[in-house]
Amino acid sequence: MGTFLTVVILIICFLLGVVILVQNPKGGGLAAGFTGGSQMGGVQRTTDFLEKSTWYLVVALFVACIFAGVYNGNKTADVGIEDTLIPDAVTLPEAPAQEAPAEAPEPAAETAE
Repeated sequence: MGTFLTVVILIICFLLGVVILVQNPKGGGLAAGFTGGSQMGGVQRTTDFLEKSTWYLVVALFVACIFAGVYNGNKTADVGIEDTLIPDAVTLPEAPAQEAPAEAPEPAAETAE
């Protein structure tokens, strides 16, 4: 399900980018090709379609991201700021007990002859 939501989000992002790039901020863009006012799907209808599709894609992206966050979110409930940033006690693993090295015998004192 997480992979499916990710693919849906990527498709929505691609479509949103295409729809935004097709628009022209001054009213041209794809709509500039339709110069006749009496044509079916003229300039005004194309601009309205692009604007509405932009809003629908933005809402769909928002909803898909919310669902992905809920589905892929934290699965444990016991994680809080106290647990992650300020641990109660830090325990270090104990080193295995080592035997004290046997002392080497002292060299025999040489006798002065």
